[in-house]
Amino acid sequence: MTITADRLRQITNRFAELEARMASGTLEGEEFVKASRDYAELEPVAKLAIEVSEIRAEIAELAVMTEDPEMKALADEELAQLRQTLPEKERALSIAMLPRDSADSRPAMLEIRAGTGGDEAALFAGDLYRMYEKYAGEMGWKVEPVSMSASDVGGFKEIVANIQGTGVFAKLKFESGVHRVQRVPVTESGGRIHTSAATVAVLPEPDEVDVHIDANDLKIDIYRASGAGGQHVNTTDSAVRLTHLPTGLVVIQQDQRSQHKNKDKAMQVLRTRLYDLKRAEAHGAEAEARKAMVGSGDRSERIRTYNFPQGRVTDHRIGLTLHKLTEVLEGSGLPELIDALIAEDEAKRLATLES
Repeated sequence: MTITADRLRQITNRFAELEARMASGTLEGEEFVKASRDYAELEPVAKLAIEVSEIRAEIAELAVMTEDPEMKALADEELAQLRQTLPEKERALSIAMLPRDSADSRPAMLEIRAGTGGDEAALFAGDLYRMYEKYAGEMGWKVEPVSMSASDVGGFKEIVANIQGTGVFAKLKFESGVHRVQRVPVTESGGRIHTSAATVAVLPEPDEVDVHIDANDLKIDIYRASGAGGQHVNTTDSAVRLTHLPTGLVVIQQDQRSQHKNKDKAMQVLRTRLYDLKRAEAHGAEAEARKAMVGSGDRSERIRTYNFPQGRVTDHRIGLTLHKLTEVLEGSGLPELIDALIAEDEAKRLATLES
């Protein structure tokens, strides 16, 4: 994608206007919030645009200097360096200028469910949750479980967690899909390798203003909680089931002892799922394709395989295999996979613009 001098000027002029508005002290409320968001999104693009403009200007000046025999050797050396740097900066700017998903900066709701494989699938769901929890810790994000259904042998049949931080959805959105594990379960006396699966869904969290839920559209059921939690949880009507009548979405929350807290958390999950539906409608086929990645949990549908006997992780979408299974599950090796997926997405979108 060729970036013209006029386009560079438009970017830098727009950024200068935003800087002036932010410094004026006249912006308040929603206007200030919007300007701040625009400024934060445009700043890295503007910095690259300035760098590209400066390099192009230097190349033009040095080209003139090469006509002077006394300056030619020095100018040629600098020209060679700048001509090598310029394409790299122009590509970085092209990537920075790609249309961004409006939800990229949002926190996210992480949902992990055990799929095919029984107890082993639940243990693997627990492994995946801990992997994302450790990765989030390294990123400086905050993870808060919203609801969970523990397995009798450990791990989770299902766990939903809120991840707060900057750019959470941008980093984790390609984690949605079926994750497959191949290993020998601790209960397997014959040493046979078993294959199990768990599904991961990463949904961007909306602001309250993004999704309005009419009270008349909700059916709220209060009932006695069941499961782990001791005597109190089994003798108090604290569990909440929300049914959103227009869409049929149902959210059940019973992890908290307070009915009020359960209702708040159920509303948080419902709002996130409604926002995801709203995004799917707005983005059409592209969003539907992303949602379809989650699949049914069957082991034959997969985006990534974690192979314990060979100590490797393979992401099937980009054909990347890393022999760093332990590091990936500890969270420290996950950035290599995430960055490769983001780079592949950027390359495909850039190729579409250039074609």
